[in-house]
Amino acid sequence: MTRPPVPDPASAPNPTAPVGQDRILLGLNTFGDVGVFPDGHPVPHAQVLRQLLEQAELADQVGLHAFGVGEHHRRDFAVSAPEVFLAAAAARTRNIRLGSAVTVLSSDDPIRVFQRFATVDALSNGRAEVMLGRGSFVESFPLFGLDLADYEVLFEEKLELFDKVRTQKPVKWEGRTRPAINGLSVYPPLEHHLLPAWIGVGGTPESVLRCAEYGYPIIFAIIGGQPRSFAPLAGLYREAMSKYDHPMQQMATHSPGHVAASDEEAREGFFPHWIGQRNQLGAERGWGPGSRAEFDYLCSPEGALYVGSPETVAAKIALLKQNLGVDRFDLKYSNGTLPHAAMMRSIELFGTEVAPRVDALIAGPRTAPDQHLKE
Repeated sequence: MTRPPVPDPASAPNPTAPVGQDRILLGLNTFGDVGVFPDGHPVPHAQVLRQLLEQAELADQVGLHAFGVGEHHRRDFAVSAPEVFLAAAAARTRNIRLGSAVTVLSSDDPIRVFQRFATVDALSNGRAEVMLGRGSFVESFPLFGLDLADYEVLFEEKLELFDKVRTQKPVKWEGRTRPAINGLSVYPPLEHHLLPAWIGVGGTPESVLRCAEYGYPIIFAIIGGQPRSFAPLAGLYREAMSKYDHPMQQMATHSPGHVAASDEEAREGFFPHWIGQRNQLGAERGWGPGSRAEFDYLCSPEGALYVGSPETVAAKIALLKQNLGVDRFDLKYSNGTLPHAAMMRSIELFGTEVAPRVDALIAGPRTAPDQHLKE
């Protein structure tokens, strides 16, 4: 019996090709934020992870494009091994893309990162993707015996090595952060395409240019301020991709938010959990305390929180598409101690009510999205 030819992943259709002006893909992100019981005790990490599987299943059922889990090594987040969770989610979902948000490449082994995501890709029949970043927390550095003084060089060298491994050709590489590799192959390979690999950036031109140099799709973490302020960085990415002679890839943004039946229900249900996490992180990083005024501004049409009714959140996403021209929006739907039931309802509304409204606003008559937004 003659075996069928082995497909060339490099020539397969690109799952991160731009989607055009009349469309935007919708995904979800979470860090597995640890909730609390009514008596104030934290939910065990194991229970949070089981709840997370229910959330991924629901996201798949309501037709969302992607589900990403972020890597952290802190008491307040349950996900420290994204790929293990994603492998479990692969067995319980059918269509949704499964990825990290993000993988902290600086403190990991690029070869093992590729191997683990290649395994998830096989188990999910081609639905895996990885988002690479340096991370906004640094707990992984002392945990894995790394020096924060090497923060920049670790990411630069490991990204270079990962890019060589991703080609699925024998690897030749040398640097100063690990021994050289001379012509070794890495297994398992992907069946259908090269592993979709994004780079997450926080808003610096240097990070944008690095992403474009490798020709990877980019995702901007917009967690404060005004999303429209990222327009110059989006333009820089487009220009740099052309300069490096790379085909254009998808641009995406990631922002926190919460969907409920009405704007009032969404804001009042979300605020206590947002302010609790905002002030906890602020105390760690030397920020001043947050306020209701700050929250209300971020929930306004120009702010970075996507909190409100399906109509409000849909109009805000359509405005994002208009202002930045992004191909994908990922809602960070978990926030601090927000209860599991509230997150499940938010996911349901995001898929069944927000998504069709976004499609209608973007692809339908050219009504300005901000006409649908209220302060």
